[in-house]
Amino acid sequence: MTEITRPGKIIAIHLNYVSRSDQRGRRPAAPSYFFKPASSIAGTDGTVERPAGTELLAFEGEIALIIGTAARRVSVEQAWAHVAHVTASNDLGLYDLRTNDKGSNVRSKGGDGYTPVGPNLIAAADVDPGALRVRTWVNGELAQDDTTAGLLFPLPQLIADLSQHFTLEPGDIILTGTPAGSSVIVPGDVVEVEVDAPAAPGAPSSGRLRTTVTQGEIPFDAQIGSMPAVDDLQREEAWGSREAAGLPASAPASASASAPAPAVTTHEGSRNVPSAAPNTTVSDPSSGGTSGGTSGGASGGASVEPAAGLSAELRAKLMEAPTAGLSSQLRKRGLHSCFIDGLSANIPGSKIVGTAKTLRFVPAREDLFKTHGGGYNAQKRAFDAVSEGEIIVIEARGDETTGTLGDILALRAKTRGAAGVVTDGGVRDFDAVAEIGLPVFSQGAHPSVLGRKHVPWEHDVTIGCGGATVQPGDVIVGDGDGVIVIPAHLAEEVTDAALAQEDEDAWIAEQVAAGHPVDGLFPMNAQWRAQYDARSAPQTEQQR
Repeated sequence: MTEITRPGKIIAIHLNYVSRSDQRGRRPAAPSYFFKPASSIAGTDGTVERPAGTELLAFEGEIALIIGTAARRVSVEQAWAHVAHVTASNDLGLYDLRTNDKGSNVRSKGGDGYTPVGPNLIAAADVDPGALRVRTWVNGELAQDDTTAGLLFPLPQLIADLSQHFTLEPGDIILTGTPAGSSVIVPGDVVEVEVDAPAAPGAPSSGRLRTTVTQGEIPFDAQIGSMPAVDDLQREEAWGSREAAGLPASAPASASASAPAPAVTTHEGSRNVPSAAPNTTVSDPSSGGTSGGTSGGASGGASVEPAAGLSAELRAKLMEAPTAGLSSQLRKRGLHSCFIDGLSANIPGSKIVGTAKTLRFVPAREDLFKTHGGGYNAQKRAFDAVSEGEIIVIEARGDETTGTLGDILALRAKTRGAAGVVTDGGVRDFDAVAEIGLPVFSQGAHPSVLGRKHVPWEHDVTIGCGGATVQPGDVIVGDGDGVIVIPAHLAEEVTDAALAQEDEDAWIAEQVAAGHPVDGLFPMNAQWRAQYDARSAPQTEQQR
């Protein structure tokens, strides 16, 4: 092993592998570059911090060239002779910080430890620059595997090109691009990069360059500089595809292009878990069964619009109307399947009223969880997009042995102003969710993590929950008797009728308490009805 000294400069290329260019859907006509600070250099078996309040830290396994002799205006044919060594590198980047620095990548690629290199150096004179291989593993699974035969711009060309503009000095490092397969990593992940020359005598290798991701605790200061900000395009590019990021196949026309979404630390049993955190404004862009602390903290500063279709007056009346009375009125109108069965409240005595925002899980299948379970999946998008006064209703197929949300998602929903959550599955971090103060009606507590029983599939669609069909915008009411679903167009009528019935029942109760028998009183016969109507009729001027 040869020691790697601190370089005078680090130059990195943006796109240079055919596989990566095809993935991005663009192929540059000439190489373009950016600088990285020397302070970003690190060795093997070190750590790299994902800063508090960020989501999209990505690895990029690359071949690093270390200049041996000064090069200024050298030809392509002369260029390789100026390279002393080849080794592995990881051009780590934080997509949350790309926006304001554009292509310079000053902050997104310049963090401490964002350029680990090593561990061993391969003599450049012993290898063919067109026959090098780079591979990357994440938690032991191969993520990248490509060779310099797949470069857009060969390694000697890069040296010759850069030497046209400034002197390449001994010790300078050139990062030569990453192939397809770069993706997001989260705290706890271990990334390994190896460069070798399989066809060269002795098949020289750099050995595996290992880096472990840790979670930062100190957030950025908005009073000093611009804050992290991501959108679906950044997520797609960070993860490598819309599918890997858990995004719909094509972006909706109205999707926000600039909604910031910092991240929280989650513990899902899967590395693919970026999750949006509080303090975000989301138009319509989040890990069931999550556990762990937020990296940025909740401040209640989310900007949300009140849910449409449920006026303050109707909401107040629904808070007064019991589910028993409302279900009675629905039955009178021919609706018998309005009950979400088998649920109870996590906070005794709580009542929820709101419009439904739906989320659907499908049964677990390993290949589908790979494509839909990680990234910014349907579950995260639903919790990030819930509006004030809405209730997230989750279809978990009535399986009580599933954790369909946990404390982080509950905190997100609470911060967004959600009226509650209804799920026909279980709740992870049950006590913590109750402590947050978000009313949740469920089948009870269960420690299951996401992926054990289900895959988050889609949101804002018609679902089945606890035996009831629920459509987005339906009115949901839950209390000690259970949870019911009211079609939005019937809500006002049913509520008024239920409150009128409550008034009657209260009067009947007074009569029973006074000693009257229930026969003829409950329900009221004509005589009792006349007494009730006289009691409730407006008084005339003479009666006053």
